[in-house]
Parts: sequence; structure tokens; C-alpha cells
Amino acid sequence: MERLKGKTAMVVGAGSIGPGWGNGKATAVTFAREGAQVFCVDRNAAAAEETVKIITGEGGKAAAFTADVSRAAEVEAMVAACLKTFGRIDVLDNNVGIAEMGSVVETTESEWDRVFAVNLKSAFLAMKHVIPVMQEQGGGSIINISSIASIRHVGISYVSYGASKAAMNQMTRTTAVQFAPNHIRVNCILPGLMKTPMVEHSAGLAASYAKGDVEAMWRARDSQVPMGHMGDAWDVANAALFLASDESRYVTGLELVVDGGLTVRSA
Repeated sequence: MERLKGKTAMVVGAGSIGPGWGNGKATAVTFAREGAQVFCVDRNAAAAEETVKIITGEGGKAAAFTADVSRAAEVEAMVAACLKTFGRIDVLDNNVGIAEMGSVVETTESEWDRVFAVNLKSAFLAMKHVIPVMQEQGGGSIINISSIASIRHVGISYVSYGASKAAMNQMTRTTAVQFAPNHIRVNCILPGLMKTPMVEHSAGLAASYAKGDVEAMWRARDSQVPMGHMGDAWDVANAALFLASDESRYVTGLELVVDGGLTVRSA
């Protein structure tokens, strides 16, 4: 349908931690299928290149860039490289994230700092360097990938993850208001229980759910959702597509929950 025709999208976290489709990988490919040229950023160079190969193999336009987006110098270089390659940035999708198990008693200071650096500081730095570009262009769309863990306790003890995502929500709201006059929309997506490589490869999650049994974890997570099953990366990608497109031109400061009804169930 070419809903993003003529746009340049930067997807931060465009690779996948393992075989299959992570949220960032699916989002990058979805954006390309809808006409965007996509700048695919990931800490893992091979993962970013794999996403680019899928896009170019389908006739799309994409480029890969390797960066640790918790580091200011690398984020600044990332933005400069995107502008050199494609000349503009119309969409920024902040999709990196990690989860460390533990309550406030169990979590170490270093674990807390690492989670906040990856989950929150990365989005702060990306917006810091991309927003001036969008101001000069006359607008743009920023999409931050949060989590329902930012608004609910979901039965898993990972306080640093939920806290970092809750801070992301507030950062999204305030930034949305402050830059609305510049026609820059800032929204976040709150995925629920998703079946993605990140979850599959998280030993801590599997241990928390089912003593390390991944298949048992999938069944347990399915049973939590009113719809009877988890979502997947394409559900997040399609939500991001709406927020990236001009169809959401009057939407900013939104927390778009994509969770199969999990956060509205009574018990």
C-alpha cells in the first residue's frame, strides 16, 4: 500500500537476537514493504545486515549501521550516517531493550544501571540527536517501544525493566507535548506477552515461568492472555506502522497497548 512512500525510517534494534522475528526486525521489514527506505541499526552487525538483506531481497532500500546506542558518541555517529546515506529522518523507532531478573532487593547496582542505560538512555540519546533533524525538516514521528510491565505487575520479578519502561512512558509524554508545535509526534507502544527470540533466549524468563522449560513457558504465557495466545513481532510492527504513517498525523503522546486484553482483565 506504500503507506510510508518517500519516508526514511531509522529502526534502532533492527536485528534479532536469534532465528525468527524480533520486534525491530519485523518493524524494519514492514516499514520497507510500505515504501520506506530503512536505516537498520543494531549492536550486532550481522543481525543488522541480515535484516537489510531481507529488505533488499524484496526490492526495498535499506542500509545497516552498527552502534551501541547507550553511548552518546555512537548515537551521534548513527544519526550522521543516516543523513549521509538517505538525507533525512522521518521516522525513529527506538526498539532496543533488555530484561534482568530480580526485585529491588536482588538486583545489583550494576544490573540496574545497565538496564537503564540500554532501555532508557538509548531512547533519550536517539531523540536528543534526531529531534533537531526533524525540526529542520518540519516534522516527523518517533516511536518508543515500551512494555505493559511499565503499567502493571505481570507476575515476573524484573523491577529494573518495568521501572525503565515506566520512565520511557513519561519521557514520551513530555517530549510529545514539548515538540508538538514542531509537528513531531512522539508515541510509545506497550507490547504484552510476545513470542519472540528475545523471550525465547532469556534464561531468566524461562526459569521464572517454568524452571527453564521454554515450551512450558510458552503455554503458561498463552494461558495468561484473554485471547488465549501471545502476540508476535508482526503485531508490534503493525502498530508501529500506524504510528509511523500519516494515518496517525493527529496522534501524539499515546501509549498504544498491544496485549490481547491482558492489562484490562480483572484477574
